[in-house]
Amino acid sequence: MKHLLATAMLAGALALPAAAFAADYSIMAPAAPGGGWDQTARSLQESFTTEGVSGNVQVVNVPGAGGTIGLAQFAQEANGDPTKLMVGGYVMVGAILTNKSPVTLDAVTPIARLTGEYEVIVVPAASDIQTLADLVTKLKADPGAVSWAGGSAGGTDHITAGLFAKTVGVDPKLVNYVAFSGGGEALAAVLGNQVTVGISGYGEFQSQVEAGALRVIGVSAPEKVAIINGPTFKEGGVDLVVQNWRGVWAGPDLTAEQVAAVSADIEKMVNSAAWKTTLETKGWNNTYLAGDAFKTQLAAEITATEAILKDIGLVQ
Repeated sequence: MKHLLATAMLAGALALPAAAFAADYSIMAPAAPGGGWDQTARSLQESFTTEGVSGNVQVVNVPGAGGTIGLAQFAQEANGDPTKLMVGGYVMVGAILTNKSPVTLDAVTPIARLTGEYEVIVVPAASDIQTLADLVTKLKADPGAVSWAGGSAGGTDHITAGLFAKTVGVDPKLVNYVAFSGGGEALAAVLGNQVTVGISGYGEFQSQVEAGALRVIGVSAPEKVAIINGPTFKEGGVDLVVQNWRGVWAGPDLTAEQVAAVSADIEKMVNSAAWKTTLETKGWNNTYLAGDAFKTQLAAEITATEAILKDIGLVQ
């Protein structure tokens, strides 16, 4: 009996540490390094490990076609695997529509919306465009002469540029938009004076704005954003508000128990001190929405985005 008791106690002691280890995760950022999805994936990685949500988290970049290449790969490789996650959002919704992607977000499992981020328009420090009014003047004079560097075609940056033009009375179909697969590439184009303006989330330009190499001339927020030194579109005379959002998905064909476990890990991360610090540092809004509420909102976003893309001529 003593031998059996000792064996049972030993087995229990060995089992406890194993149970304490959370699942390892692999997070796909379906874009090149440096952009918003990459930053979100790496912020998840940091918060997961800092808060003990997961002992080991890897980030994988699969760029191309507004995230639709990564989406197709993820839907296949993550099938039935609850340890694989993918970051996506508004940009991917638009890219699926504009690229007529055969694989859509219906192929994966929505877990939660995480963040919201307003768009900023930046110019090189030496640009003759000092204000949003200057940009509007140039745009009205010759829309094609104003080139916009941003993320994937049909994404939030492209949509915002089109809506901006429409709001000031310029045909959005005339917008000269130059799409890049990652924030790093768009940043290089702006810094290299290859384009007139850059448009994206603040996080993608933040370091160069703070270094004085770029200047923010407009923010698509309804009111001032604390960490961004620049006027809102409305303050610059353009009555437009746009907010990008990002979320996280798991693979297809997960059990209800697997979805619940992943969702619990995401909820724990969202409520962590590390994540809250990340939001504050990057100027991201907490737009956490999970479960059926996120599914409902996602369906509404897809419908609304299709209408916007048709309105600005990106989808027939």
